Amino acid sequence: MQYIRLISSNRDFAKLWGAQLVSLLGDWFSTIVISALIVSYTEGTGYQGIAVSGFLIARMIPPLLMRPLAGVLADRFDRKRLLIISDLLRALAVTGLLFTTQSPDYLPLVYVFVVMQFLVSSIFEPARNAIMPSILYRHQLVVGNTLSSITWSAMLAVGAITGGLVAQAFGIQAALVIDALTFVVSALLVMTVVVPATPRSELGQPARKTLDKSKRTFADGLRYLLRHPETAAALFVKSAQSITSSDTLLIIYGTQVFVLGEQGVTSMALLWAAFGVGAVVGPLLTNRFSDDSVRALRRLITVGFALIVLGWLLWGLAPSLELLALAVVVRAMGGSVNWTYSSVIIQQIVPDDYLGRMFSLDFAGFEFVQSISIIAFGLLIDAAGGDNIAHIVYLSALVAIVPLLLWVWIVRAVEKRESAEA
Repeated sequence: MQYIRLISSNRDFAKLWGAQLVSLLGDWFSTIVISALIVSYTEGTGYQGIAVSGFLIARMIPPLLMRPLAGVLADRFDRKRLLIISDLLRALAVTGLLFTTQSPDYLPLVYVFVVMQFLVSSIFEPARNAIMPSILYRHQLVVGNTLSSITWSAMLAVGAITGGLVAQAFGIQAALVIDALTFVVSALLVMTVVVPATPRSELGQPARKTLDKSKRTFADGLRYLLRHPETAAALFVKSAQSITSSDTLLIIYGTQVFVLGEQGVTSMALLWAAFGVGAVVGPLLTNRFSDDSVRALRRLITVGFALIVLGWLLWGLAPSLELLALAVVVRAMGGSVNWTYSSVIIQQIVPDDYLGRMFSLDFAGFEFVQSISIIAFGLLIDAAGGDNIAHIVYLSALVAIVPLLLWVWIVRAVEKRESAEA
């Protein structure tokens, strides 16, 4: 009911949420069909693993390189206008993907248009996260971010299954057309959002000094981060959990190990859907143990890291697609808890002047670590072969213990520092 109340009482957030809803639906349409397209184009070539990893890297590296500029743009210019322009440019990029569906000869173009789409997305995401404290009151931040996170997850589940079914019934081109149209609808919804001059989340809080826009540089953002270790701790979370990215293994398991449907489209869609279900369930469960304070959110992130380790262990033991889906649910629960609560912490403790750059750095760290992880997984998969792929999963479980232990130490250090300053 609290999510329904938020949507019904805050029309501006409802419109921003609606824009997210439709664009994410289309996103997962294209993710499933492009993944299947790449697998089919590279079948029997001996470089299928690195080709899939290349697709995922094309979604990561360009935004990573764009982050310094994206954060500055989100803090210097009208964030609402940035969202609208980003949506329209992404619609054009997805439309370009239609030309790559005719022949394997067009495989390089797939990566070109994916790069274009996610370059623009690198501007959209920091701006969207930075605009949320402006349209949400402080007591609505946890509920709003949880709804945003589970929407991403629910659309992953719904979009994955629907994308697979649409691709099977009407073809890849139909799925891409739907994706392009969703970005147009998203832009129209964002146009109707009213962003107040003073962020609603800061009402009733001590007044903060506003930084001149000309001084909102990337270097200034780095200096702010160095002065505030509690913010640096929040930025650690998304990067740390990405050291064992599940994306490449999920695609390979769906198309090579437990295969349903033509080219594994059905099994891959089911596994992405399981990931979406887990990401929905995670924060909904842990919210019951939260009082919305930064201290409580930090401690619940520890639970998130532990669930990631457990998910990998179950993944390695899974003898069937059904049990693998359960393992993916657990793995996704931990990731979603960490993503949601680290974003809320940033929105609670960082001034509005710095939000764009802090979220830009947050995503940059995530993308950098995940890119390395994806490349490593692609190389390991090609080197290990199909018979030894479970060994890679167990290695992931072992590696995932490291960020869990580091986070326990970070929480203790930050809480000790805050107690000494109190």
